[in-house]
Amino acid sequence: MNRKLFIALATLLLFGMLAGCKKKEDPVVAEQNQEVATTVTTQAEAKPDTSTETTTTTEDGFTITGTVLTGYSGTNNNIIIPNSVTSIGFGAFSSCTSITSVTIPNSVTSIEGYAFNGCTSLTSVTIPNSVTSIGESTFSDCTSLTSITIPNSVTSIGSGAFQRCTSLTSVTLPTNASFTSIENINFYECRGLTSITIPDNVTSIGGYVFYGCTSLTSVTIPNSVTSIGDSVFSGCASLTAINANAGNSSYSSQDGVLYNKDKTTLIAYPAGKINNTFTIPNGVTSINGGAFGNCKNLTSITIPNSVTYLTGFNGTGITSVTIPDSVTSVHTPLLSIAL
Repeated sequence: MNRKLFIALATLLLFGMLAGCKKKEDPVVAEQNQEVATTVTTQAEAKPDTSTETTTTTEDGFTITGTVLTGYSGTNNNIIIPNSVTSIGFGAFSSCTSITSVTIPNSVTSIEGYAFNGCTSLTSVTIPNSVTSIGESTFSDCTSLTSITIPNSVTSIGSGAFQRCTSLTSVTLPTNASFTSIENINFYECRGLTSITIPDNVTSIGGYVFYGCTSLTSVTIPNSVTSIGDSVFSGCASLTAINANAGNSSYSSQDGVLYNKDKTTLIAYPAGKINNTFTIPNGVTSINGGAFGNCKNLTSITIPNSVTYLTGFNGTGITSVTIPDSVTSVHTPLLSIAL
């Protein structure tokens, strides 16, 4: 055979073999590759569209995320919140100690927790009727705030909202039917508060709500209230009477002392009463937690044989207590030194 013809035929045969022996993909590998491709495609499809994601902007010192005001870095002491804001976020103005006044627009519907906590120079704040909720400790430690009116639109106020607002002398609570609870420590140590009107829509008063309100002189429990927590009026050194409306189905009062309706539980003894001695009425079986808290004028209490449960007389002037045989349970410590 001609040498050139042989080389040509050999070359054609080689190309044919290469073309015919193309590697076939392993079915398992093929399936895995398909799964990977599908996964990548699915992840790409599932990835959120960031083109419409809420952005954070700053205008006149306000940091706003979407429609939520989340912070303030400006120098203006008289704050007028922009109309674009619908919510004042958690801690938005916390510890802004130079702010003296705040005007909140009608666009705002909620004020979140700690929003104005520690604004020690804040003397006035205007809350519009658009606001429906106020978070916990929102105005706590605003020591220059003297008065506040909470509009009827508000249905909830978080615990400790006004605690330690030591200059607060006047508070107006909402009277709408949806506002039913004064939460724990809401007015804790508001030492300038002289009076408070609890509206007829309130059904519950939490623990320590008026604890340490040393200027509070009197309070009336309306017919609507069915629940009162511990130590609500402890340390109210000027409080001479706690009166329950006669129509209240859960509470009653006698000589300014608060009891449950059938007078089997002593709820609270006003710390401002000048009496040195007090005789618990026969029929009382238990004493509410903190009922005699910081009643420093009291030096002697007579406990009847009907009492089966005793709680502490912390902060009173009492030096000793005679416990009758009827008592089966004692909260300890029963006595502590008046501060």
